[in-house]
Amino acid sequence: MVESQVVIVGGGPAGLAAGIEVARAGGRVTVIDENKKPGGQLFKQIHKFFGSKEHLAGVRGYDIGKKLLEETEELGVNVILDAPVYGVFEDNTVVYAKDGVQNKIRGEKIILATGATENSLAFPGSDLPGVMGAGAAQTMINVNRVLPGKRVLMVGSGNVGLIVSYQLMQAGAEVVGLVEAGPNVSGYGVHASKIRRGGVPVYTSHTVTRAMGEGEVEKVEICEVDSSYQPIPGKEKVLEVDTICLAVGLTPMSELAWTLGCDFTHIPSFGGHVPKHNEDMEASLNGIYVAGDISGVEEASSAMEEGRLAGISASEALGLYTSEEAAKLKGEVWKRLNTLRDGEFGEKRRLSKAEQINRSRRSHNE
Repeated sequence: MVESQVVIVGGGPAGLAAGIEVARAGGRVTVIDENKKPGGQLFKQIHKFFGSKEHLAGVRGYDIGKKLLEETEELGVNVILDAPVYGVFEDNTVVYAKDGVQNKIRGEKIILATGATENSLAFPGSDLPGVMGAGAAQTMINVNRVLPGKRVLMVGSGNVGLIVSYQLMQAGAEVVGLVEAGPNVSGYGVHASKIRRGGVPVYTSHTVTRAMGEGEVEKVEICEVDSSYQPIPGKEKVLEVDTICLAVGLTPMSELAWTLGCDFTHIPSFGGHVPKHNEDMEASLNGIYVAGDISGVEEASSAMEEGRLAGISASEALGLYTSEEAAKLKGEVWKRLNTLRDGEFGEKRRLSKAEQINRSRRSHNE
């Protein structure tokens, strides 16, 4: 059986960052990803990142992705692509398929950086062609250069809904409206301002009640909702669209952690059930680490920092760093993470992701 000091499942921002840190420490590391190209969400993100210089502010997502790939090549990270992983076992054996053949690789340490999947929304007609996730639409326009539709309704006003709406407009689509069930837009004001300046109507306190069409989406009915999010009779509105994009949240892809037997907790603000982990990103099972959206949905900058934490921690556990060296490196990463997690008005969140999860673990044990 092939062996590697560290095996990373997932070649997105968190996985690549983790691999770079292990290789930088002098470790042998293998990254396995089911896609034909590494980089994950970064290569769909044509907008510039926010934050500070150390968070690569002003750099577009795909350029950050290119930089990560260059580092993995320079450091000799072994990347296996087009290889879906369908099992991780207690002896740290990772089983994956490549070219129709089952393969196995064992790692002394395992880092799960599997990301998240888009949530769906059920309504009459939601199975019609033309209803898709906002991430799927973003892949079509920014990666495959295919316009998913000419008249688009966006459902959800978080950052994904706002950013993809603007990028659809840049690609030549007309965004006929943005629907948000809550009373306010939930994404950053800078993103909301862009689509408002483009003349996109924003329907807060509204939801989709049905999609209509013969074999594909032709119209959509939206309706105002009350404070209990129930449709108000007589408040319906019909819009002519050929595409409905759903930006209604993400759920961590945690199946491998479940099957391994990792302990979980439920934190709605992080996407639902997430593996419990400590500040080193180590899960409840020794030698199993999590990083990125599997540990709680945030954004790409945080995912990369968590990947770095997991990579440094795994390297320390392997003896590639002394505890003093690792503490210094992890301290620098945590400083950047805490800056990223500052509140909207600069007021730091009271509890970090790991602290919230550990608090849940303590209350559960009590």
